[in-house]
Amino acid sequence: MSESHLPDYLTLATELQNAGIAMNPAELHGLLTGMLSGGLSLTDKSWQPMLFDYTNDGMGWPMQSLKLAETTLDATAKELTGSGMDVSMLLPDEEASASLFDMADGLAEWVNHFISGLGLVGAQVKGASADVKEALTDLEEISKLGIDEEDDMQEQAILLEQVIEHVKACVLTIHAEFGQKPVQEKAPTIH
Repeated sequence: MSESHLPDYLTLATELQNAGIAMNPAELHGLLTGMLSGGLSLTDKSWQPMLFDYTNDGMGWPMQSLKLAETTLDATAKELTGSGMDVSMLLPDEEASASLFDMADGLAEWVNHFISGLGLVGAQVKGASADVKEALTDLEEISKLGIDEEDDMQEQAILLEQVIEHVKACVLTIHAEFGQKPVQEKAPTIH
């Protein structure tokens, strides 16, 4: 079984920009994660037309961009449906020469697009459990996140890490209720 990994942030950013897709990697990953968490099918390509409509007025993406998006989707689906309790987030970081402000903005963009992804696949959030409703309320507040230049940057960096971990917990909570589960192959019955 091959390991799936998220693409490099800068590689994906460059590819999206070159393709004229008005979306950054954090937004794309948030959208795809939201779609998966909202119940997107794991067995077909139904995500592609939704992505094209949302990002490119229904027009298809260039092959290389689409391949990177599919790599992102596959890696995320494996994490969400695997036995681990962690979710990776494709956010700007030090490797991408991102400042703390860039990281906070990236998180807010990721969360906004996660919520949009839930809507795109028609997740029935009105009838959701209390835990999911609380997670969604938290995410809506986090989507407004910002860092004040007057604040202590070291303290803000620590708080940002805590917020990122909380977002991951919210994503796992929502996915547990709405997300598709991988089909378990039945073991042959031995008599």
